[in-house]
Amino acid sequence: MKLRATLNARIRGFFADRDVVEVETPVMSVAGNTEPNIDSFTTDFSGRSDGGPRTRWLRTSPEYPLKRLLAAGFGDCYELGRVFRNGEAGARHNPEFTMLEWYRVGWDHRQLAQETAEVINLGLALVGRQVPLVQVRYRDLYHDRLGLDPLTASEETLRNALGDVVLDPTGLVRDDWLDLLMTHRLQPGFNDETMLAVHDYPATQCALARLRDDGDGSPPVAERFELYLGPLELANGYHELTDAAEQSARFQRDGRIRQTRADRIPPTDQRLLAALEAGLPDCAGVALGVDRLMMAMLRTDRIADVIAFDFFRA
Repeated sequence: MKLRATLNARIRGFFADRDVVEVETPVMSVAGNTEPNIDSFTTDFSGRSDGGPRTRWLRTSPEYPLKRLLAAGFGDCYELGRVFRNGEAGARHNPEFTMLEWYRVGWDHRQLAQETAEVINLGLALVGRQVPLVQVRYRDLYHDRLGLDPLTASEETLRNALGDVVLDPTGLVRDDWLDLLMTHRLQPGFNDETMLAVHDYPATQCALARLRDDGDGSPPVAERFELYLGPLELANGYHELTDAAEQSARFQRDGRIRQTRADRIPPTDQRLLAALEAGLPDCAGVALGVDRLMMAMLRTDRIADVIAFDFFRA
């Protein structure tokens, strides 16, 4: 706990030196995260709501309000605080955890990956450790290590590449097979003494990132990155989408996927869409799991080792 307090202080100092301002945004919102693979907690407000919905959604990240601040002209900012995800409890997951999220105006995802590595090394320095950063294209990673092209390979090819990993294929789509290859075939082999920033994902995994077409006949890619230290995923970042209509379409797509799974469909964040419509500056943003970073610092596979009281003891 003392190490975490020191880490938090160093993080705040890091951003203060770079004129990135710490902010606080709501934990409860009238809208929720539509991402199909993330489940949100809700709570019901019993007081006066002035006609607003009584059901409020606990944030899974501070992304939407931070983007509203950016659209209002606030500039570079970050938040260090608790976020909540339902159904995620285990060795590496806790339903409430600490997230560091920040945004840089005028940057792209590759620049932000470099700064994310600096923040991680800031934490590792507290335990006498430093590791280099290697950046690799998603397409090259799969080609070099699995011998396939993740942007064009058939679903059957992706399934066969799992080898002796046997899974029930019911309901799984192409992106699910790509994710399973990452978690079961690639991540376990990542070097513990290297930070690996995997960037330029398939367009179907764009989430909140903008798409890029290089004009060379290759499929378009999403300008996002995920950063790993060994097999442990620490951060996920984007060159942010600024198109309100495209963002609305992605929210609707998420809703259709949730509907096919009979999952709850959170209300769309209309205030975020209005902010994008007003004008979000060109920027990049990233979310870093602080508990995951603590796990890497202490070389433990158990999130319970780095928080005061985990879900099962809360």
